[in-house]
Amino acid sequence: MASDVVMPPVRVQAEHLRRRAGRRIKEELVRLALMASALLSVVVSIGIVAVLLGEALPFFSHVDLGEFFTGDRWTPLLEPRAFGVLPLVCGTVLVSVLAALVALPVGSLAAIYLSEYASPGVRRRLKPVLELLAGVPTVVYGTFALGVVTPAIQAVFPQARVFNALSAGIVVGIMILPMVASLSDDAMRAVPRSLRDAGYAVGATRREISLGVVYPAAFSGIISSYLLAISRAVGETMIVAMAAGSTPRLTANPLESIQTMTGYIVQVSLGDTPAGTIEYQSIFAVGLGLFAITLVMNVLSQRIMVRFKETYS
Repeated sequence: MASDVVMPPVRVQAEHLRRRAGRRIKEELVRLALMASALLSVVVSIGIVAVLLGEALPFFSHVDLGEFFTGDRWTPLLEPRAFGVLPLVCGTVLVSVLAALVALPVGSLAAIYLSEYASPGVRRRLKPVLELLAGVPTVVYGTFALGVVTPAIQAVFPQARVFNALSAGIVVGIMILPMVASLSDDAMRAVPRSLRDAGYAVGATRREISLGVVYPAAFSGIISSYLLAISRAVGETMIVAMAAGSTPRLTANPLESIQTMTGYIVQVSLGDTPAGTIEYQSIFAVGLGLFAITLVMNVLSQRIMVRFKETYS
């Protein structure tokens, strides 16, 4: 009889211990899986840098660093050869600036409308349609740039080339616009409702609350969307390869044909350049420069986001 009284609590305790052990095993497996995922991303990043350095270092053994970073002629495939990367950097910056001028204001206004003005039903319909633009293949955007945007630009500016930076910049801006609008909308909707109610309580209008309360409160997330979109524009390939041309030129004229860093990589990668030659190694040198630019942008974005979080917290 004594055993009948004692055993059930013992069994319950044993079952409880087994469940706790099972939960610990599951938690440990989850922790290991998450750690493996984090390490995988680090390993992949290190691998990318290793591949770029492995091909870029032999390139820089033949090309002077000063010439590469300060030269204003880029003709690695033609005689006489020149390896000044500034024309490619200039083309990349020009397209990215034009894209930012299109995407940032339009995307921000779209985000303000979706977050503060649109009814729930309208928002449910508009936001998926807006985000659908992000799923369009970039080669379709490139065809749109050549078939629609470029003729429209030439109708206004007859001196514009068939391949020009303005067409590429506008279409890249359209491509990254959903990223700006969606992420900014999410950041603004994360602002507590109490801040809006406080604004209405003191007699503020919806416009004043949207621009004077919600927008500043969500600015760290909005800045993050801006920088992420600009980074996407810097790394865009097919649109600039199809619409901007393949003429490395140090110019600020958006109506001229230019070449970006990614456009040059596509041009050489799709050709018959033998592996191991200086022409082949030049794409890794350009890729390394592009990697450095995006790395600097990411570091700056983190610093900016931390600063704005401290300012508006």
